[in-house]
Amino acid sequence: MILGGVSSSGALPDFAAARHHMVARQIRARGISSPRVLDAMAAVPRHEFVPAAEQASAYSDEALPIGGGQTISQPFMVAAMTDALQLSGTERVLEIGGGCGYQAAVLSLLTQDVVVVELQPALASASRERLARLGYTNVRVEEGDGSLGWPAGAPYDAILVSAAAPAIPPPLIEQLSDNGRLVIPVGGSDQQNLLRIVKRAGGLAQESLCACRFVPLLGRHGWPASVPDAVQGSSAQ
Repeated sequence: MILGGVSSSGALPDFAAARHHMVARQIRARGISSPRVLDAMAAVPRHEFVPAAEQASAYSDEALPIGGGQTISQPFMVAAMTDALQLSGTERVLEIGGGCGYQAAVLSLLTQDVVVVELQPALASASRERLARLGYTNVRVEEGDGSLGWPAGAPYDAILVSAAAPAIPPPLIEQLSDNGRLVIPVGGSDQQNLLRIVKRAGGLAQESLCACRFVPLLGRHGWPASVPDAVQGSSAQ
């Protein structure tokens, strides 16, 4: 039997069919209508960004473990956060908490330049190799404390944080350009709100987009190294 292009009989999964099913059923059907975002989600091979043991579930409606206590976000959440950045194609984007590189790959198809900051050296190294192998040449992966941003490349037209923060890290606001957009999950350890902050000369405009659950953002402006197990995945609630 094949469900959404993924075989349950042991046969080789039809990843292309599963990916298009994912876009139709999990993303477009939930209200993401941007043709550019939908095309990017349909183009990036999610199964290349998960461990071999998880590939049969690569296009399922859930976050999946990628090692190091981290996850690849639910496909809808990747699309929703990308859509919230309102990218036109010319922006310089900073992603915090790059993980396996999947979100960065999606962003790379929608903008000019992507800088990724990942705290864990093993994840950063694997992500850098994977993105290069798959041909995403406008992405640069750096190792460091993502809660501090990446000042060397600032200012950024858009910043996306792929981990849950207890509060908005001030350095990320400082590194936003005028009219720049920051999309970040903020809240407690068990649930957060996905926020969009727009920086303008007169201050900040903040909008709550949806409830969500993400793995914790670690670092100076994140959570301590030990956080409750309730912070599990990267998914919409």
